[in-house]
Amino acid sequence: MSGAVGRMSGSFRTFTLGSLHVSTVIGSVAKDKDLNAMKPTPLHVLTILTAALVAAVSWHTAATTPAASAASGQASARNDGLTHRFEKVSDTIYNAVTTVRGITESNSAVIINRDDVLIVDSHVTPWTAERLVQDIRTLTDKPVRWVVNSHYHFDHAHGNQIFVGNAMIVGTEYTRKQLLTNVLEQMTSKSFTDVVPGRIENLKKQLAAEPDAAKKAELQGQLAVQDAYWASLQQIRPTPPNLTINTRTTLFFGDREVQLLFLGRGHTGGDLVLYLPRERVLATGDLMEPPPLVSYAGDGYVEDWINTLEQLKKYPFDAAIPGHGPVFRDANMINQFQTYLRDLLAQVRRLKQQGLLPEEAAKQIDMTAHAKVYTNIRGAGVDVRGVRRLYDLLDGRDLIR
Repeated sequence: MSGAVGRMSGSFRTFTLGSLHVSTVIGSVAKDKDLNAMKPTPLHVLTILTAALVAAVSWHTAATTPAASAASGQASARNDGLTHRFEKVSDTIYNAVTTVRGITESNSAVIINRDDVLIVDSHVTPWTAERLVQDIRTLTDKPVRWVVNSHYHFDHAHGNQIFVGNAMIVGTEYTRKQLLTNVLEQMTSKSFTDVVPGRIENLKKQLAAEPDAAKKAELQGQLAVQDAYWASLQQIRPTPPNLTINTRTTLFFGDREVQLLFLGRGHTGGDLVLYLPRERVLATGDLMEPPPLVSYAGDGYVEDWINTLEQLKKYPFDAAIPGHGPVFRDANMINQFQTYLRDLLAQVRRLKQQGLLPEEAAKQIDMTAHAKVYTNIRGAGVDVRGVRRLYDLLDGRDLIR
């Protein structure tokens, strides 16, 4: 599908892409000459590493049985070689969950329309994006023609490049702007990916020293995953959306209405939420994750985030597909996260006023009052990256480091 539509903005516009009608309110379509000129190219991940990773999947997923999946209400679409399981929301809506452990994982919402497929988030590398497309074929033979970026972070948008020329890539203006910068050198990306070579070396040392054959095989599986992950990371070419949204856009696929909404800043400066009003389904990205997960705040706007979540409450849902974690159905979880964020913001402000450095404040912040909801909390201390970000914003510096 071509993105050659040109930049368009205004209060209300309607245009047609094939058989799809698009209504946009304060939206824009961005034509990127370089992107349109690109042709799909095969990935050059080493065959031996790819094969090793596929082989390792069976070891990594063996602990989850079909009975366990059925007991949790999850539809298991896994066979040998698959790298995703599909958590069923309806006959045409799924949450695709990565089953390869040892890499940064994220979900992808999969929405099967009348003629094609829309996904929310393209994963952490081109290789994982290709695997997602292959695994979706166990559900449908319809092509993936729409890719929605919930935000720009590496684990959600770094598979974009495989869809150029084949699908429309949709995101906020902010997401496009970030993916056109040195995003691979930003703190968030590097803090998650720079550790991989160290993991590889550590696994090699463990493997050399391990006498037990069964444990050795387990370590070999882990090493294969990390080797292939590192090779795939080298393939990344950050690719921005070629359809951008300022506030909201509504897509119609036959009788299915898909609303794409920018409700305000939160996890990043450009979080995009997908809403299906008839099906009462949300896809929230990392703007809202279910407990016990606490969404990363290293590039966030915590004060705005609280208000944006208030806007999210205006969209009634029976199921919400988050950027991480299982599908959630309890709207009260939004209230719980707002309460957490308010407490975090208040504590950071107080400790900053006392003259503590971010590193000192991060150790002292005590969120144990929320431990019944966020059960991973064991004592004082929070992620220093989120605290540094809050200090910057409180000082009037909106820096994406």
